[in-house]
Amino acid sequence: MAEKKRVKYFIVDAFAESAFKGNPAAVCFLEDDNERDDAWLQSLATEFNISETCFLTPIIGDLPRFRLRWFTPVAEVDLCGHATLASAHVLFSTGLVGSETVEFDTLSGILTAKHLKNDDDGEESSIELDFPVVPTCEVNYIDDDLSLFSKALNGATILDVKATKKDLLVVLSSWEAVIDLKPRLDEISKCPCEGMMVTAAASDGSTYDFCSRYFAPRFGINEDPVTGSAHCALAHYWSLRMNKCDFFAYQASSRGGTLKVHLDKEKQRVLLRGKAVTVMEGYVLV
Repeated sequence: MAEKKRVKYFIVDAFAESAFKGNPAAVCFLEDDNERDDAWLQSLATEFNISETCFLTPIIGDLPRFRLRWFTPVAEVDLCGHATLASAHVLFSTGLVGSETVEFDTLSGILTAKHLKNDDDGEESSIELDFPVVPTCEVNYIDDDLSLFSKALNGATILDVKATKKDLLVVLSSWEAVIDLKPRLDEISKCPCEGMMVTAAASDGSTYDFCSRYFAPRFGINEDPVTGSAHCALAHYWSLRMNKCDFFAYQASSRGGTLKVHLDKEKQRVLLRGKAVTVMEGYVLV
């Protein structure tokens, strides 16, 4: 049997301006979709044991396009912002694509990343992702549910609860409440959701509009450092509350991360803008 080819990978800190901040992702390159089976992909993601490991496979055509799949340490997911940003960063920074736009064929449809050498504020080399809106909706929770949420959040004062197709969005009383929160992850695992977003508006005079944290212990991610996909729901929620479409957001994990977010109501898309830093590269040998 022929020896399998080595798989090139990069470790990238996404939604970060310096190393060891933001959210790390492993970006792995496959030559074709049949090169490795799903069990191997999941095993490698478990081996890396960071919030996301993604796999890029080139698609032949006129435009730079890659098939992109995302895996947590325990499962494949259908949308991931920071690993998409990390993938685009690797493609742009290494010159693997010659244009300033790349498309990704994913479980959430075609996603586009643009390399912005100079953005509106004069900052250099950020990347803008074009993602679908994730609507938030009202849910009539019973008292037992609300009690469970409060227990999961260690008694924090809850102002509002919304739901997406898979996650819960819980609004706390203040920015400080989100920062200081010490969640009970075992109780979050019992909640009727895949992940839980916790958010609050920023204080008056802050450069930010809102902050958030994201917990997904069922998917092997106790706390995700910076969650791009969550902001597709957060943008929808805060747009309704603040009557605006442009936000500067902070994810208040221990690593921290910032995102510029634009909600396009007409197209029902969310534009996520951020930076990334490559911290490692190498080869998978097995």
